[in-house]
Amino acid sequence: MTWARTTALTLSVVLTAGSFTAVASAAEAPAVCASGPASFPKPENAVVVDPGEHLAIETSAHPPGTAFWLSTGTHILADDPYSQVIPKDGNVYVGAPGAVLDGRGINRAAFTQLAKDVVIRGLTIRNFVAPQDQGVVNHDSGEHWVIEGNVIEDNRGAAMMAGPRQEVLGNCLRKNGQYGINAYRAGGGITGLVVEGNEIAWNNTDDWEKRQPGCGCSGGAKFWAVDGADIRGNWVHHNHGAGLWADTNNNDFIIEDNTIEDNDAEALFYEISYNLIIRSNTFRRNALVLGRDFAARGNNFPIAAVYLSESGGEPRIWARTDMIEIAENVFEDNWGGLTLWENADRFCNSPSNTSTGTCTRVVSSPSECTAESIAQPPAYDDCRWKTQRVNVHDNVFQSAPDCTGLCGRMAVLSNYGTYPSWSPYRGNVVSEAVTFAQDNEWFSNTYVGHWSFVAHDASRSLDVTAWQSAPYRQDPCSTFDGAGGCPPR
Repeated sequence: MTWARTTALTLSVVLTAGSFTAVASAAEAPAVCASGPASFPKPENAVVVDPGEHLAIETSAHPPGTAFWLSTGTHILADDPYSQVIPKDGNVYVGAPGAVLDGRGINRAAFTQLAKDVVIRGLTIRNFVAPQDQGVVNHDSGEHWVIEGNVIEDNRGAAMMAGPRQEVLGNCLRKNGQYGINAYRAGGGITGLVVEGNEIAWNNTDDWEKRQPGCGCSGGAKFWAVDGADIRGNWVHHNHGAGLWADTNNNDFIIEDNTIEDNDAEALFYEISYNLIIRSNTFRRNALVLGRDFAARGNNFPIAAVYLSESGGEPRIWARTDMIEIAENVFEDNWGGLTLWENADRFCNSPSNTSTGTCTRVVSSPSECTAESIAQPPAYDDCRWKTQRVNVHDNVFQSAPDCTGLCGRMAVLSNYGTYPSWSPYRGNVVSEAVTFAQDNEWFSNTYVGHWSFVAHDASRSLDVTAWQSAPYRQDPCSTFDGAGGCPPR
């Protein structure tokens, strides 16, 4: 079974009697959870495991490459937190209609260890109690697991971890305590990840950001140091936090044809990472909870549906693009549009780098970024994660009808650098660079409704005329409620 691309962008613009209407729509991503686990045929020569038989024991008793058919009914593991199924290379696990693997609030993980080429299909997997930052399926990030057509719900921790070349296809990942997907592997090494046709919804039920403020450990899916990911055709919604969050030295992501809506925080947060294509997605009603919270506290930081934090294109790191391109998307009724942010105080070896001990991918060692060396080239440039080479074009941005004040904003900005004392980035040097010198450009977009703009720093708010004029010169050939644009070529 393959999971087809499910979203196609359409746009029509109607001009009548001086009024402007933009109608932007996209085919909805599949509602996987409503239909339950997918049905798959029983594998040839499969070992049949009935409820009451022990799947972990059956797995241990058979050689690598064995296929197992879990009969209809509820399957359980032993009454031990560490009871788990340990697959062997090439094992296949397929559920009959109505097959459930239930952790009963006892078992920490369902499928574990480092076997390769494992397949898990057609199961409901629920009620496991993985600890924080751990996952229920592929607990140890084994290589090339195919996890397809399952419902993985009501677990603690993450529904699954991810390993190299993992395929996550057509699953319902909902109501898990921390994440739907935690794409983390000790030491890195996750490449070629595919996440396609899934519904990722209502995750972070344990509200980790409240339990551990600032932990950066919540949302629909989290990606850590992943080198190559295709995320397409998913419905990501109602997560208590960000929908998708790529954090720390990710690279070469293509995020396309998704519907990402109604998440409490950003639809997409791309943080200290590289080389990204965001195209033909629908972003709807994201960050309303987070934006209202910031506004109520008097914090004027521009909360947005898509947040790029110290992330940009980098030609020296191989990827399918050498920039960040945000194109042909529909943004509808979100708190804000896009924020391009670069923290002046965050760089390799800075105490302000919350990814402790991590350095950029263009230096070989943190020892290159010391107080003695960082003010000189190449360290001055290479020790920073830069928000650079970002192109934003041919998108539709529609603000909410009742948007006033701090909502409905676009931004490219930094802060006044102050820390540490040996930083060569103190003052406005990063604000100047990210705004004027790092090839961040908006053009040929369509705006509907109330929009304002923030540039250089959070105090500098601009209207459309100022945004398009010197020294910013952003959004040439864009239209605002039908006005503006460029003649057809």
